[in-house]
Amino acid sequence: MNPDSVLPRRRAPGAGAPPADVPSPGRRGRRDSARQGAAAALHGAGAVTAVLLVLAAIGVMIGEPVLIPSLAASAGVLHSTPTLPVAQPRSVVVAHLLGAGAGYAVLAPAQSSPWSAALAGGLTFAATALARTPHSPACATAVVVVLQAPAPARFVPLLLGATVILVLAGFVASRVRPGAARYPVRWW
Repeated sequence: MNPDSVLPRRRAPGAGAPPADVPSPGRRGRRDSARQGAAAALHGAGAVTAVLLVLAAIGVMIGEPVLIPSLAASAGVLHSTPTLPVAQPRSVVVAHLLGAGAGYAVLAPAQSSPWSAALAGGLTFAATALARTPHSPACATAVVVVLQAPAPARFVPLLLGATVILVLAGFVASRVRPGAARYPVRWW
């Protein structure tokens, strides 16, 4: 049996193909794509900077450190990959709280040290995986807790508030820029 008799012939794009069959990328398309990419990068950088400045300002007003390194990493994740599971509100908020919990759990029987901080980071990763709230910056929250030993009664509410602010900022930023991916994909 001849395959040409069963399968329809399709013309492969190339030198012999009619111009209508071959899409032309054109210079204008590439330039527009580059502009859109630059606009998205500027929008994301502006959104991340704005929310981190808000957290810093809150910390200055109340005299407590609200901006911690793991929250800066979370802002980056949230604004660069807003549709991924790691950026969804449940993952952001719950994972940071699990990270703080792991940090305090390790501090209870052990002293603050790089070894206990590493253990707390690993425990956070396990806890977030089990809770189905993946968010790697939360591992850094556990490290911060172990190395700095902040008072839980002050730190945990501030952490909760800061993660909620990050999520709300992501929501607002995704609505401000036309054509941006909508955040969140799901709230819980």
